[in-house]
Amino acid sequence: MALKLEKLKNFTPRKGPVLLVIMDGVGFGKQDESDGVFLAKTPNLDKLLKLPNTTRLKAHGTAVGLPTDDDMGNSEVGHNALGAGRVFDQGAKLVDKSISTGEIFESANWNKIIEHGKTGGTVHLLGLLSDGNVHSHIKQLFTLINKCAESGVAKLRVHALLDGRDVPGRSAPTYITPTEELLKKISEEKGYDYNFGSGGGRMITTMDRYDADWDIVKRGWDAHVLGIGRKFKSATEAIETYYAESEKIDQYLDPFVIVDENEKPIGTIEDGDAVLMFNFRGDRAIEISKAFEYEKFDKFDRVRVPKVFYAGMMEYDGDLHIPKNYLVNPPQIERSVSEYMCAEGIHTFAISETQKFGHVTFFWNGNKSGYVCKDKEIYIEIPSDKIEFDKAPRMKADEITDKTIELLRSGKYQFGRINYPNGDMVGHTGIMEAVIKSVEAVDDGLGKLIPVIDELEGVAVIIADHGNADEMFTEKNGVRTPKTSHTLNPVPCIIYDPSFKGEYKMADVKTPGLTNIAGTLLNLLGYQNVEDYDKSLIEIL
Repeated sequence: MALKLEKLKNFTPRKGPVLLVIMDGVGFGKQDESDGVFLAKTPNLDKLLKLPNTTRLKAHGTAVGLPTDDDMGNSEVGHNALGAGRVFDQGAKLVDKSISTGEIFESANWNKIIEHGKTGGTVHLLGLLSDGNVHSHIKQLFTLINKCAESGVAKLRVHALLDGRDVPGRSAPTYITPTEELLKKISEEKGYDYNFGSGGGRMITTMDRYDADWDIVKRGWDAHVLGIGRKFKSATEAIETYYAESEKIDQYLDPFVIVDENEKPIGTIEDGDAVLMFNFRGDRAIEISKAFEYEKFDKFDRVRVPKVFYAGMMEYDGDLHIPKNYLVNPPQIERSVSEYMCAEGIHTFAISETQKFGHVTFFWNGNKSGYVCKDKEIYIEIPSDKIEFDKAPRMKADEITDKTIELLRSGKYQFGRINYPNGDMVGHTGIMEAVIKSVEAVDDGLGKLIPVIDELEGVAVIIADHGNADEMFTEKNGVRTPKTSHTLNPVPCIIYDPSFKGEYKMADVKTPGLTNIAGTLLNLLGYQNVEDYDKSLIEIL
C-alpha cells in the first residue's frame, strides 16, 4: 500500500529541523544517593526540565509490549516502540504466548531439534541464564529442558551465559543451583545425561553485538564448541572459585568448561548435534549465530565447524534471515514512522556509536536491516572503543554531538534522531563515579545542541528509552546491593521549541509512553498523526 501523510491545516512547522535526542538509560530516580542522574551535574537538562512542554513517559512493561509491568524496558523494545508508533507484543511476551499455547512445540524446527536428540545427537541449549526477561528467562529454559526430557532426548547440555547486568551483579548462584538440581533430577529419574557444558560472563563470552568485539564471540565458541577454557567439575564450582578470586560481577567472569574425572570436556558441540540459542532478543545473539551458520566466515579461526542443526528462539534479523531456523516469529512491524517519512520525501539522519547504532536504525525501523529509502536517509555509525565503559564514560558522546551539529547545519535534513548510549552502557557497570561522568557527558552534548536548534529555528525532542543510571543500588535493612540493570522508572520527554508561541499544548494522554513519540514528531513536522498510531503528546490549538 502507498503510504501518505496529510498536512496539518492549522499548524505551520518550524523553519529548522526536528531533532530527537535519545538519552539512553537516563530516567527519573529517587533523587537520592542511589540516583546517578540526580547526582550528576546537569545544568542543561535541569533547565530543559523546567520548560512547560514536558512530561514523563512510561518506558517499560505493557507500554512497550512486554508481558507485565514488572518487566523492565530495554533499548530494543524501546526503539521498536519509538519507530512503530504503537505497541507490539515483544520477544518475551511472544515466547511466553507460544509456550502457553504449545505452538512452539508443534513447529517443524522444534521437532528437528528433538529428532537430533533422539537419534544419537546431543541437544545444546545456549543462552543467558537469568530471569531478567530482557534477553531470556530461566522459566522458558526450564520448559525447554523438561520438554526435551519428555520427548526422549537422552543427552542435553546447557551452555550458560552469566548475567549480572539485567539482574544483581553477583546473582549467578540463584540461577545455577536450581538448573543443576533440575538437570540432576532428570538424569537420575530417567537415566539420561543432562548437565552443564560451559559458560562465562555475558560481556566476556559470546554475547557481543554490532561487531563491537568479535573476541567475545571467539571465547564463547572456544568454550561451547571446542571445550577450550578453564576447567571445572561443575558450574557451581566455577562460580564459587571465581567469586573467591576477585570481586568481578557475573557479566565479566571468564569462560569455563565442565569436565569429567579425566579432565575431558563433557559438552563440546559435535557433528549431528542440535544447538538452540534460547535468547529471544536479537542484538547479542546474531554474531554467535553467524559463527554457526556462515560458510564464509573471517571473524576468527573457528578451528572446526560442527555439522549441527542450529536454531534461535526467534529470528534475530528479519532482513538477513539470521538464523535460518527459529522457533517463534518476531513481531511484524510494518508502517514504521520512517516509512511514512520516506514516502513523504522527508530527508532524515540517524546517528549513534556502535553500541547503539542498531537501535536508531534496525530496531527503530521495525527490525529491518538497511535503509528504508537510501536517497532520503543517511545513517552514521561512530565506532565504539573496545574498552570497559567505566574506563571511558564519555564514550563517543562528543563525536555524536559534533556530527549531529554538522548534519543539522547542512540544511539537508528535516528530521534527525540520535542516541547517546552513556547512561545505559556505563550504568550497566554499576560504578557510580563513572555513571555520573557518563550522564554529565550527555548533558554537555545537550548544551552544544540546543544553541544550534536556536540558530536554525528548529525543535528538539529530548527523551530516554528506559532508565538505568537513575538507580545504581537498592537498599534493604541498611544493606546496599549494587544495581546494574535497567529500571522501572519513568523517563523524560522535553519538547524544546524556541519559536513556540502557544500554538499547541501538551495533550491529555492518560499514560504517556514511547509509542506516543512518533505521532508527536509528525505533528511537529507539520503532518497529521497516522490514524492507528498512538496519540500525539501535543494538541494543536
